Amino acid sequence: MESQTKTYSKLSGIIPPMITPLLGSDKLDTIGVRNLVEHLIKGGVSGIFILGTTGETQHLSIKLREELIRETCQAVDGRLPVLVGITDTSMSESLYLANVAAECKANALVAAPPYYFALGQPELYEYYQALSEKCPLPLYLYNMPSHTKVMIEPDTVKRLSELPNIVGLKDSSANGVYFHKLLHIMKDDPDFALFVGPEEMMASVVLMGADGGVTGGANLYPELFVDLYNAAAAKDLNKIAELQEKVMQVGEALYGIGRFGSSYIKGLKTALALKGICCDSLAQPFNTFQMPEKQKVQVALMQLETLLKN
Repeated sequence: MESQTKTYSKLSGIIPPMITPLLGSDKLDTIGVRNLVEHLIKGGVSGIFILGTTGETQHLSIKLREELIRETCQAVDGRLPVLVGITDTSMSESLYLANVAAECKANALVAAPPYYFALGQPELYEYYQALSEKCPLPLYLYNMPSHTKVMIEPDTVKRLSELPNIVGLKDSSANGVYFHKLLHIMKDDPDFALFVGPEEMMASVVLMGADGGVTGGANLYPELFVDLYNAAAAKDLNKIAELQEKVMQVGEALYGIGRFGSSYIKGLKTALALKGICCDSLAQPFNTFQMPEKQKVQVALMQLETLLKN
């Protein structure tokens, strides 16, 4: 286990949380997976993260999750790092997926706290300690309090970072104070990677030393988010201002259609389907947009395509 971590290269840049292309609630769109992987690689991303929130993980059967791991790793074929989400309420299921990921030559694992019962901070530490000791690949923490009902507190992150197989954290709390505390408390550990989920925050935290973004909009427009990350890493404030405006307009145009909690995922999937990349099916209990919403996405997509050409 220790040798695994020592040979692991720290990641930076844009690592999209890939949507899961589906043909039905429990049927993988394998052609869509390959199309989307090529779209992301062509867009210059630094890695691909599957089976996260944007990938509808908790609505997918273990069988489909396993199939997605195999298909994605085969499509990527070693060209980029693949990070695999193993979040589950059962540690045995998480470890099963971890072993599938290792077998398929994925590069790292990502785990949010088990959801349903909220764990206390001592329990969180014990959970991640036990999980990391049994995982065959390096492990990223995933802070997602809106879905797991618990925040991985900065002091807990610091303690967990000292474990040999825990290499970084993705934060999707949208809590800027929390993330800046992480940057401060981890400033003396250059090997521990800090990524942010909300795309609206990505450039600002990269300016302050974060390693990159796990940004859902990069499924659709990878080049835009890669360019914004590069501008932030270079501290090019004029370029950041120009590209940040475009990123904000992507969110405003696509993520609020329908006013569902799932609108963000539905907007991305519908747009990707309209671009011919993959099917727009969602896993139950979600359903695809109906025609009125699809027409709104089509109009928004046309406007965005014009915007991004300028």
